[in-house]
This record gives sequence, C-alpha cells and structure tokens, in this order.
Amino acid sequence: MTQAAEITAQQTAGAALPLYEQPLNERMRTFLRLEFLYRRLCFQAEKNSSWASRDAVDGLLDIVAILSRGDVRGDVLKELERQLFMLERLQQADDIDTARLQGVTRKLQGLRGNLSAIGPKYLQELKDNEFLNAIRHRSSIPGGTCAFDIPEYTHWLRQSMERRAADVANWIEVVRPLCDAVMGLLWIVRNSRQPGKRIAQAGVYQHTMSRETINGLIRITLPEGAELYPEISGSQHRFSVRFMQWRSGEVKPTQTTDDVEFELTIC
Repeated sequence: MTQAAEITAQQTAGAALPLYEQPLNERMRTFLRLEFLYRRLCFQAEKNSSWASRDAVDGLLDIVAILSRGDVRGDVLKELERQLFMLERLQQADDIDTARLQGVTRKLQGLRGNLSAIGPKYLQELKDNEFLNAIRHRSSIPGGTCAFDIPEYTHWLRQSMERRAADVANWIEVVRPLCDAVMGLLWIVRNSRQPGKRIAQAGVYQHTMSRETINGLIRITLPEGAELYPEISGSQHRFSVRFMQWRSGEVKPTQTTDDVEFELTIC
C-alpha cells in the first residue's frame, strides 16, 4: 500500500452519503482533476480487459496533459511545505493527539521526499515514448484509436493481461509520486474542518467568508436517499448553492422550492 493509500484509507467511512465538492481556486481544480484521473487509472489498470487497458491509457495521457501545463510539481511541493508548517504549529496546541499528528506528518514528509527525488523532468520518459505519442496524437480525433488507425496499439491490446499490466504499471510509476502527494494533500484538506448543518431556504443558500481565511474547497453532504443535487458557484470569498431536482435526461432540472437541510464543510 502506498503512502497516499494509507493516508486516504479513512475516506471510505462516509462514502455512502451523497457528497459534492466545489473547488474555489485553480490549484484545487487541478488537484481534484488529477485525483479523479488517478483513481480511474489505478482502477482500470487492475482489470483483465482490453477495454479497461484502453481506459487506463486514456487516463494516463490525460494526467500527462495536465502535468505538462505549468509547474504542477512545484505547486504540490509548495502546498506540502505549507501543510507541514501548519502541522508543526499544531504540535503546540492543547488537546492534540500527538501520535496521530506525528504519523500524518511523517507520511507527508515521505510524500514530499518522493516528489523531490523525481526532479523537474520526471515526465520526459512518457513524453519521449513513441507508442504513447502515437495514441495521444490520434486521440484528438473521435474514434481515432480504433483498430485500423493504430495497428500497433491494437496489437498491444491483444497481448496477455500480464504484459499489458506490466507496461501500464511502469508508466504509472512515473506519475505516482506526484499523484500520491496530491491524494495526501486532499485528505488533509478534507479533514481540516468539521461539517456544520445548514438549511437552504426555498432551495437556495448563500455564504460569505472572511477575507482573512484561505479556503480552497467546499463540500456539501446531503441526507441518504436525497433526490436533489447542488449547483455551486462562487469564489474564495463568497458562494451560493442552488439545489436542483433531476427527473430524467429528457427534462431540464428545476430548482426546488422546499427548504433543504444539508451539511457544509468549508476547507
């Protein structure tokens, strides 16, 4: 089990309740997208299916595309440093579980060490891979990776599960230190605040935050079986939530006029 897997193991406890998240800045948007793609990649990589291998490769190429824009590695390292500084300050507070705090600190330090070790040119191996480059080039065309477009890809997909899994595992190792670090950071962010109960009057809730507080993520949890979903819009200082009713894909969703109880976490 990786360090990120250990640090995120507790997330499954409340997975049954409908939960929606909204990033409040570009860095958090990038982190959430990477987490989504990384989870999808790791899930599909373990399946014995050529279609799953296709999906894993697509997810990997999407991750590489995101990581190629700007200095994502530098942003993650800065955020790790910030979180470690905040954890160090917590050691002086009363009523702190010192053993747990030290455990989380060690895990973040490990993630930071692994990410620092790969260096700024860690993606070059994947960027120079002609096989992946051919798939990336054709992926911009709808249906561009079908059998007659890239015979080499089709041939690879017909290899044994063991061969395909080994190749995908090698590619994942290139991005794993960064993706594991993102997973660890998101665990810290999500668990940094406690949820509070709120009521959306006639399906609408508005909130203004202190300008002195740095927030990056909104989390909304609905009761089990809720037939609504939230539309969230806003920025780091204020946001609004509208709760929508969904009936079918053929009917436009409408805002509920009922009061809605929900739990809000601003991280």
